[in-house]
Amino acid sequence: MADTEDNVSIPGLNSLLQMDPYLKPYQKDFERRYGLLGKQLAALEEREGGIDQFTRAYETFGVQRRHDNSLVFYEWAPAAEALFLAGDFNGWDKFSHRYAKQPFGKWELVIQAKADGTPAVEHGTKLKVVVHTQDGERLYRISPWAKFVTKEEKAAVYDWVHWDPPQPYTPIHKRPDKPRSLRIYECHVGIASPEGKVASYGNFTANVLPRIKELGYNCIQMMAVMEHAYYASFGYQITSFFAASSRYGTPEELKHLIDEAHSLGIVVLLDVVHSHASKNTEDGLNRFDGSDSCFFHAPPRGQHSLWDSRLFNYSSWEVLRFLLSNLRWWMEEYRFDGFRFDGITSMLYHHHGIAVGFSGDYSEYFGLQVDEDSLVYLMLANYIFHTLYPTCITIAEDVSGMPALCRGVEEGGLGFDYRLAMAIPDKWIQILKEFKDEDWDIGNIIHTLINRRYGEKCIAYAESHDQALVGDKTLAFWLMDKEMYTNMSSLVPMTAVIDRGIQLHKMIRLLTHALGGEGYLNFIGNEFGHPEWLDFPREGNNQSYHYARRQFNLLEAAKHLRYAQLYAFDRQMNLTEDAYGWLAALPAYVSTKHEEDKVIVFERAKVVFIFNFHPTRSYQDYTVGVEVSGKYTIKLDSDELQFGGHGRLDHRTEFFTKPHDFNGRANSMQVYIPCRAAVVLVNDEIDYSY
Repeated sequence: MADTEDNVSIPGLNSLLQMDPYLKPYQKDFERRYGLLGKQLAALEEREGGIDQFTRAYETFGVQRRHDNSLVFYEWAPAAEALFLAGDFNGWDKFSHRYAKQPFGKWELVIQAKADGTPAVEHGTKLKVVVHTQDGERLYRISPWAKFVTKEEKAAVYDWVHWDPPQPYTPIHKRPDKPRSLRIYECHVGIASPEGKVASYGNFTANVLPRIKELGYNCIQMMAVMEHAYYASFGYQITSFFAASSRYGTPEELKHLIDEAHSLGIVVLLDVVHSHASKNTEDGLNRFDGSDSCFFHAPPRGQHSLWDSRLFNYSSWEVLRFLLSNLRWWMEEYRFDGFRFDGITSMLYHHHGIAVGFSGDYSEYFGLQVDEDSLVYLMLANYIFHTLYPTCITIAEDVSGMPALCRGVEEGGLGFDYRLAMAIPDKWIQILKEFKDEDWDIGNIIHTLINRRYGEKCIAYAESHDQALVGDKTLAFWLMDKEMYTNMSSLVPMTAVIDRGIQLHKMIRLLTHALGGEGYLNFIGNEFGHPEWLDFPREGNNQSYHYARRQFNLLEAAKHLRYAQLYAFDRQMNLTEDAYGWLAALPAYVSTKHEEDKVIVFERAKVVFIFNFHPTRSYQDYTVGVEVSGKYTIKLDSDELQFGGHGRLDHRTEFFTKPHDFNGRANSMQVYIPCRAAVVLVNDEIDYSY
């Protein structure tokens, strides 16, 4: 990283270009990006003493308590004329506590301890930064570094609350090891209860964490934790970047939640939004110092036309300090294990992906349309956090298909560990909306599931929070719709609609899990076929919480409902993967994709997966190709009675291969495949340890 020329030699670029020779014409672009990264790292070393010190700015900015209990208030407000501090501690006097101006737009205020040695500003005190602008305005602001903000029930804006508890939570458990197979439970604390209210961190810790562990997920992806004034934004309009949302409880309760997850061997990722920020002024970053360009680009570049939000200036040294320290804060203070970066496409391009249909032509990923300031910020963030925390996991949400997004920065990539396979859920929704079962294009389904860049890991999912939001429906609801209200009892025979829905819900998930990526994601509640959609309280629904909840009561209060069968299958699917590790294996070899039979056969991690999507045809002695000879037995069967199936397979059956090559495989065997069923076979003579 020492070379700081614009175009430099990249240590691992040759391996990237050998993997994908079509990137060769863009070698200079990769070298320039890498050179810009090198310049940033060299500047960090020279001006700040390196990445460790630079990313700990939360230990300097905001409020710091010294050993003698004096308090230091420190802010960056380059356009301000003067700064004052007002709050409960001084009777909201707007002039008694004035910040002293420091170089480079910084401001500092020191408040000595009281005569009895206690801090002059107590834990829980409400505060405001009073900003005097060069135009003579007086603005009341929340510190960008505020660790906790709250809002009175009927108040319009949030309050900054000084958070310095006398007994802060001390973690007990160490971070779990980085999972080889990532099975993600995407979740939202506020909706994680059957009750029509905002649920708490405590509820999640007590009632949801054990469920996640039981289901076999080893990773939680937490949404809407960074404080956001508007609940219905789903956490994507951030107002306070260093504050854990107070609507669910206290920072200490969130720390306890994460510590408990670690005790269960579950890693925890934060859904981080550095792609934009709320345009709120009184309780957001916008116009903190009275200018339009403190943390953001000046308009129009600093405004997102579709999201109605502000866009960061990633070329600003202090913005880099703020954002990188923000990531470090969540890793250190709360002990998150990594991040899912939201809205990467908006960051990567000056056009933000608006009205742009990415065709896959490589010229779309290079050139003047690329915002190299933000691209280099992402490279910098990934380099720093994978250096400081070798177990850190980063996931990118990108719809554009940017090449090398998930290759290391030493190869010229952006350094993410995974990208979301966003085309997969769109394909399933399209199929369920537009096609009859007999018209499903098996080849097209397979293509969508395997069409990913070689050597770049993907997180596959059949549906996430996006598909559950109001205006759409969960897969279960697309499949079974209104019959879910009346015909989900396991005490009576299934209707045709429920039968179809139950079977396809399992098959879609298993196919996505096994074929679609190197990680798997499920959104909270969808593992048991959560009905309806997700809608937060807002004016359009009379502030109703009816759809802003997860109906776990469908599992607990009524064991005879078929939701429990879907739950049981989801659990067994994850446990089977845990035993055989197909997510950590190379991509699958698909040997059969038969359009008329609606049959799919593939092998991954030496495990054989067989799917029969035909609505009515079952097949006796169906020929299946396998590479490794031997005896195969059933390890997972979607048709089991306990999973809402019909019990048509005898699990005592042993399948023996014959040395007859078939569909590109060295051996073959005959298998019974019921209609609308999936079966997973393993060879007991193979060592599946991984």
